[in-house]
Amino acid sequence: MVYLRVRWYDQRSSSIRKRGKSRKMLRLLVRWILDAVALLIVAELVPGFKVANLPSALIAVIVIGLLNVTLGFLLKLITLPLGILTLGLFFLVINAFILKLASGVVPGFYVYTFGAAFIGAAVLALLHMLFEALSS
Repeated sequence: MVYLRVRWYDQRSSSIRKRGKSRKMLRLLVRWILDAVALLIVAELVPGFKVANLPSALIAVIVIGLLNVTLGFLLKLITLPLGILTLGLFFLVINAFILKLASGVVPGFYVYTFGAAFIGAAVLALLHMLFEALSS
């Protein structure tokens, strides 16, 4: 009888873990789509910032994320004293550089000037803060 109780508990905890993983995947998918929508909104608001369509925005979000995790992290680590001195505003310059770099890689995603990339990075930061506040 004890064996059945333990086995029932293992099956129950396994299904709970599966639900937790599926919720995390759903959150990741929603976040990916919201980031693509934010990129499309920035393309409408900022002159010199263009996204051709939703698939281009989805691919651009993935490329921006990968560049941010690798190159962006390294650049932010190297320029940390400057970021602290400017109260974090210099990190917008790094984010603008990442956006400009991603526009050279992703077809259908164009950032024509560095000024447009900087304004786009600022608007993206504001939209991300808004989406985070709404989702909490």
